[in-house]
Amino acid sequence: MRGSIKMCVLVMIGAAIIFYQSHLSNTLVVRIETNQELPNAKEEMFVDGNGIGVAAVGAGNSGAVGILNINSNSHSQLALPPLYIITPTYYRAEQLPELTRLSHTLMLVPNVHWLVIEDAHTKSPLVGELLERTSLKFSHLVAPMPDKYKKRKVKPRGVSNRNRGLQWIREHATNGVFYFADDDNTYDLRLFEQMRFTKKVSMWPVGLITKLGVSSPIVRNGTFDGFYDGWIAGRKFPVDMAGFAVSVKFLLERPNATMPFKPGFEEDGFLRSLAPFEPKDIELLASNCTKVLVWHTQTKKNERSQPLDMVKYGTTNLVDLKKVIF
Repeated sequence: MRGSIKMCVLVMIGAAIIFYQSHLSNTLVVRIETNQELPNAKEEMFVDGNGIGVAAVGAGNSGAVGILNINSNSHSQLALPPLYIITPTYYRAEQLPELTRLSHTLMLVPNVHWLVIEDAHTKSPLVGELLERTSLKFSHLVAPMPDKYKKRKVKPRGVSNRNRGLQWIREHATNGVFYFADDDNTYDLRLFEQMRFTKKVSMWPVGLITKLGVSSPIVRNGTFDGFYDGWIAGRKFPVDMAGFAVSVKFLLERPNATMPFKPGFEEDGFLRSLAPFEPKDIELLASNCTKVLVWHTQTKKNERSQPLDMVKYGTTNLVDLKKVIF
């Protein structure tokens, strides 16, 4: 009996050491090895404080313990849910540089499929060449804006592209998570790690949005308490396009979900179309929305944000956000 206990302790210590060493190198791969069957073992997937997916196996009736063997050289052994990144784009001087920047970010993300959708009638050869060089799984599509919207002073940009991406997902995907990632934003890799396990709709702050400097769910005492955004305009979901991700399964259960051709209300209209879905159902990421993991950088200089109203928001997550929003 003592020998069995001692062996289990040694195995657990060894697994912990391997996990710690691999964790330092941002490893995402976990393989469970054991010479004994674990008929009642508990197997779980979770995201740790750094947004890294971890698999854990507990002991079964036999008392055997699964060994965590973490391989730092390959992601292939862990079946991570796929991420579908929908990027609308259009011809301009900054198109290729910005797609290049985003591609180099996505090349560091495991199990990702990039949907690059041009607002054009034909595919750009230059964009196609860029995609071929990335070694990413990708789909290069076109979805021109309908002519009736081109004559408007304020145009619903990117809507036809994103709806084409939703169509592709309905035709080709069965699980995973999708995200609308514009090519003029800047992304922290931790964002992709965290959104991957979205069950319905997850949200987080977006930096450099309007004069407030940030768009974010408000979190008070660990609970969702509204939205902070420079343009509320009666929207039920006053959020930025870069501030949420959606489960593929959740979308497929809502065949009528779509993005409206209504400038300024694209995000709100799409999230409303996911009904039944309410703000209270939002999965809050980025350490309860206290960290900025995506920035609406565009390619222009941003003005200094307005001071935070400490009387109104002094006990919320916005205090932490303001420390990094100048």
